[in-house]
Amino acid sequence: MTQPLKLYYTPGVCSLAPHVALREAGAAFELVRVDLRTRKTEAGDDLASINPKGYVPALQLADGSVLTETAVLLQYIADAWPEAGLAPRRGGLERVRFDERLLFIATELHKGFAPFTLMPSPSEESKRWAAGRLAARVEALARDLGERPFFHGEAFTVADAYAFYALRTYQKLLAPLPPNLAAHGARIAERPAVLAALAAEGLKA
Repeated sequence: MTQPLKLYYTPGVCSLAPHVALREAGAAFELVRVDLRTRKTEAGDDLASINPKGYVPALQLADGSVLTETAVLLQYIADAWPEAGLAPRRGGLERVRFDERLLFIATELHKGFAPFTLMPSPSEESKRWAAGRLAARVEALARDLGERPFFHGEAFTVADAYAFYALRTYQKLLAPLPPNLAAHGARIAERPAVLAALAAEGLKA
């Protein structure tokens, strides 16, 4: 009997993006909550036994193998359920540009939150520098989105799921969003899959 996928997550962190993507894809999966302070699941399993890197998200596949890294999980979900239209098909420049946008969110925005979320005692100078850099990245995303409803045009993709998490976090930690990004976030928050993911994690829309 094939085992369902298992998504190891912590409420409100970057694992929200693949959680949304799995629901958008219509995938069958189980949620396994992880306490990042103790590095243990609700059942008491050690996170290191699932992901030796020691963080979420991690996606356990039907064969027992495990994928990590938010952008990789999003690409996997989009490619495993192509009928959901969550990314352009591989093999052309359109997909390369799409992956470029996804990795920009991962490396230039998501990872930039560390001084405000992970570092134990960053200096005020470090936080000012990080905040300015993040503000510039948010402005770049605002220019990228422009007047389109979604980052890749007229249809929702996993890039929107990742942007939703990252921009929601930026707004919570640092500053209001440019109007088009705020409208994008409100639009994404109304999607049934997003509402279901937020409810499952005990979060407000």
